[in-house]
Amino acid sequence: MRVPPERAEEARAELLGFATHGFEERDLPGELELAVYGGLEVEEALRASFGEVSSERVEPGWEDNWRTFHRPVEIGRLWVGPPWEEAREGLLPVVIDPGRAFGTGAHPTTRLCLELLQELEPASLLDVGCGSGVLAIAAARLGFAPITALDNDPEATEATLANAEANGVSLDVRLADVLADSPPPAEVAVCNISFPFMEALAPRLECKTLLASGFLVSDELRLDGYQVVSRYEQLEWAAVLADRES
Repeated sequence: MRVPPERAEEARAELLGFATHGFEERDLPGELELAVYGGLEVEEALRASFGEVSSERVEPGWEDNWRTFHRPVEIGRLWVGPPWEEAREGLLPVVIDPGRAFGTGAHPTTRLCLELLQELEPASLLDVGCGSGVLAIAAARLGFAPITALDNDPEATEATLANAEANGVSLDVRLADVLADSPPPAEVAVCNISFPFMEALAPRLECKTLLASGFLVSDELRLDGYQVVSRYEQLEWAAVLADRES
């Protein structure tokens, strides 16, 4: 589908609900083209939400095309990159092969979370919507423990388990619907998830510190039971640190 530049960030945020594994972008004169891979059910869902979209058949092997664009990033003390790259000496390596799960470290919301994790004292941690496991594994590298990583997508939990093993870290990875089941308690919760999902989840969390991202700068996030103490922005995306209200 194609959107005008002023709708780019809004469209990206909405698309993450349909394509947790990510999507492709191409800049065109006066507009941005966003491409999602999937079957007929994905096309129908996109048409219902966005209206005018176009589709075309793709060649076999599209599932692995993302590897061309997966590049390492450095965030503070952390290096996040794929297994075919090598970390720069002196940085804590977080090796991520996302497979079909969202999260390589490059997206602004992920970068914000990685930056803010380095400002917190290590403690027990809950990662909601773990995707590829990048945040949970980075937290383990930074000394957080024990760590529980949750996602409602089996491909995400599989990717997190594989990446945790590749990094030699111990995580409690669970397939869970946190809006139906009670999330386990932890000192710190990190949630890089969609705006409405975060607002619905906040009252269900049992943590002292909440690190939330996945929403736009223009969004006014309400976290029932928590007091926002600081807000951070990168490009059109935002993140907050919040303390549980006494």
